[in-house]
Amino acid sequence: MGNKKLIIANWKCNPTSQKEAEHIFDVIRKKIVDFGLRKNIEIVICPPYVYLSSIKHQASSIKLGAQDCFYEKKGAYTGEISPLMLKDLGVKYVIIGHSERRKYFGETDEIINKKMKAALKVGFKPILCVGETLEGQKQGEGLNVLKRQIVTAFKNVSSFKFRTSGPIIAYEPVWAIGTGDACVPEDVLKIRLFIKKILMQLYSRAIAEKIKIIYGGSVNSKNAADYVKEAQVDGLLVGGASLNAAEFIEIIKTVGN
Repeated sequence: MGNKKLIIANWKCNPTSQKEAEHIFDVIRKKIVDFGLRKNIEIVICPPYVYLSSIKHQASSIKLGAQDCFYEKKGAYTGEISPLMLKDLGVKYVIIGHSERRKYFGETDEIINKKMKAALKVGFKPILCVGETLEGQKQGEGLNVLKRQIVTAFKNVSSFKFRTSGPIIAYEPVWAIGTGDACVPEDVLKIRLFIKKILMQLYSRAIAEKIKIIYGGSVNSKNAADYVKEAQVDGLLVGGASLNAAEFIEIIKTVGN
């Protein structure tokens, strides 16, 4: 992947029909080819599980990602989806620890650590989401929260695994997700440097440099380029805007130029 920028679409629990999912995906795929947008950018789309198999055959110019995965390979775990199942569908990336998983489904740092290990074990590139709430930010606990999330997520995770499947850290301040109140690039740059410092303490400078750091939280075509250029992040995790094919393509174009 080299120095390619990462643009990751998280469709969350959308859209509500396979037909619409296939349409959005197909429009994005065709525009990527039309504009020659694959050269400098790695594009990943993370649809709901149920649409992965139906868009798999269209994904030649786009990498497939999952929005979550379980930490066991198989077994009596009703409703769960294992990394091996996702790998069989051609998935390359998996989002882990999204704030919505933490908030609505009670995912702890310890559970996220188990999922990180499981994802790396099958060769996925896990996208670890970290970020503070508005309350935490106001109380001055933002950096402590980020450090705890990262340190626990990487607990007993050998850097040897990174040779084949490098993890990605997505900084997503919870207060900015879906609110339209995006974090300013200057602050994202400070957080990026802080995360790099933590990774150097956990591993080494060389390993820290290999781990990509991206930003997510009310990303749109108007602010996308600023994060890449001013905050010097390695890419973006796009939520709601990624369901609008035209807007998502515009984000890719502004980052690729």
